[in-house]
Amino acid sequence: MRALLLTRDPDLSVTLTEVDEADLPDGEVLIDVSHSSLNYKDGLAVTGRGKIVRGDFPFVPGIDLAGTVAASVSDRWAEGDAVILTGWGTGEDRWGGFAERARASADHLVASPGSLSAEDAMWIGTAGFTAMLSVLALEAHGVGPDAGPIAVTGASGGVGSMATALLAAAGYEVHAVTGTASAHGYLRALGAAEIVDRHALADAAEPPLQRGVWAGAVDSVGGTTLAALLAQSRRHACVAACGLASGPALATTVFPFILRGVTLAGIDSNTAPVPLREQAWARLADAVAAGALSAVEKTVIPLADVPAWSARIVDGDTVGRVVVDTRT
Repeated sequence: MRALLLTRDPDLSVTLTEVDEADLPDGEVLIDVSHSSLNYKDGLAVTGRGKIVRGDFPFVPGIDLAGTVAASVSDRWAEGDAVILTGWGTGEDRWGGFAERARASADHLVASPGSLSAEDAMWIGTAGFTAMLSVLALEAHGVGPDAGPIAVTGASGGVGSMATALLAAAGYEVHAVTGTASAHGYLRALGAAEIVDRHALADAAEPPLQRGVWAGAVDSVGGTTLAALLAQSRRHACVAACGLASGPALATTVFPFILRGVTLAGIDSNTAPVPLREQAWARLADAVAAGALSAVEKTVIPLADVPAWSARIVDGDTVGRVVVDTRT
């Protein structure tokens, strides 16, 4: 089987090579992988610019994959079943999706909704899955389309573009926060009602309680941007935190929480329970069928192009989603 293999001896090297199927990690289900996706985290792993890989080298990266079951010793899955795998350490401490085959735990797989192709599942990938988990968090908190403006930070990236499209299609007033001037037209096409320069938030974390602007937010940036979102949230707002592009630190106070009843909802797409995963993927399949994501840019690349595109995604030189066709 072909795979993108990372080795470290002592420097990191990346090669597209033949790998023995026997080297795959343990798991009850063997999967013929047809598609994966390139996420920011994958870019960090492949370029070596981030400490993503926690498993032993050599290692196959790729945090997402979709395909069909080739063999299974689990009663839950049968040969030919269409499945999706995201999270659970895939591409971090377990070999991932940048290969023609993968092996996984039966409990970590989700059945692909019948209307969703493997390519579209990876067009969504962890980014779209995370975005939908964030939307579900806002809904669970009672933040509906009539609540007021919703901020989406990192809006031109994978999670941000998916969140912008999903929220806009559901009738929310989305304010897309970005530092990429060239993405303004794209974000408008996704349904953003307003474009906000990222510095307006990143430089506005003080004072810790400001005029209430946001009824909710989906934040993939963290740091001072998240602090500003909390400071500017309206009463009983919900901020879904799902990333740390600007860093993990959060300098804030309890004021937004105890004076305005703001909720900071953490989004963990890695170990989300299966029932929640199934709910999210069903909603995502409906969104694709309804054309709600049609404006999200999709670039399909062969496995051999992953290293070059990894450098681009880490440098912020991509828009929308990058799908990897592992068969080419």
